[in-house]
Amino acid sequence: MKTALIAGASGLTGSHLARLMLEGSAYNTVKVLARKPLDIKHSSLEQIIYDYGKPDKELIKADHVYCCLGTTIKKAGSREAFKKVDYDYPLQIAKMAHQNGSQKFALISAIGANPGSKIFYNRVKGQVEEAVKDIPFETTYIMRPSMLLGKREEFRFGEEAGKVIMKLFNFILPKNVKSIHASQVAACMLDKMNSGEKGFYIVSSGQMRKYPVKN
Repeated sequence: MKTALIAGASGLTGSHLARLMLEGSAYNTVKVLARKPLDIKHSSLEQIIYDYGKPDKELIKADHVYCCLGTTIKKAGSREAFKKVDYDYPLQIAKMAHQNGSQKFALISAIGANPGSKIFYNRVKGQVEEAVKDIPFETTYIMRPSMLLGKREEFRFGEEAGKVIMKLFNFILPKNVKSIHASQVAACMLDKMNSGEKGFYIVSSGQMRKYPVKN
C-alpha cells in the first residue's frame, strides 16, 4: 500500500481530494499539511502542522504528493505574496518530495497558464509548471482546471460573480473553458496518480469533466 501527501488540504480542491482518499482504498496513509488542525478524523489520516515559511524536508515524505496550494492576489495582499503561495511553496514541496524519494507529483495550475503571458496570474502559473517539469519525478501531472465551482470557506466576491456568469454561458463555451466542480478535479487527480502512466502530462479541464460531481 502507498502513502499520499496533500499540500493545501484545507482548500477547495484539496478538501475534496482528502475526503476521496479517505473514502477509498488507494492509500493506507494520507498525510495532510495544514497551518492548523483540520476538522477531520480518520484512522488513515496523519495531520502535519506545517509552516511553509519554515520548510522542513523531513516532513515531505510520501509515495505520491499532491499540491493544491493556491490563492488570489487580493487575498495574498500583493503580487509578491501571491507568487510565494503559487510559485515558491509548490516548487519547494516538489523539490523536497523528489529528494525524499516520491515517485509521483500532481500540481493544480490553471487554464491559461503560460510563462510568457502578459497576465501576471497566468505567467506565474506557467512559470511554476516549467519549474516542476524540470524535476525528474517518475510521473508528473499538471492539472489545468477552468473556473472552479464548489463551496469555499471564505467568500470571494469576484469569483462568485464569475461563477454566475460562467453558469449562464456554459452551454455555448468550449469544453476546456466551461466551469468545473472542484470534486471533479480532485477525482481526476486521484485517478491519474494511481494509473500506470509514466512521464509528464498536462491535463485539461475538459478531460476532468467526465468525473462525477460530489458536493
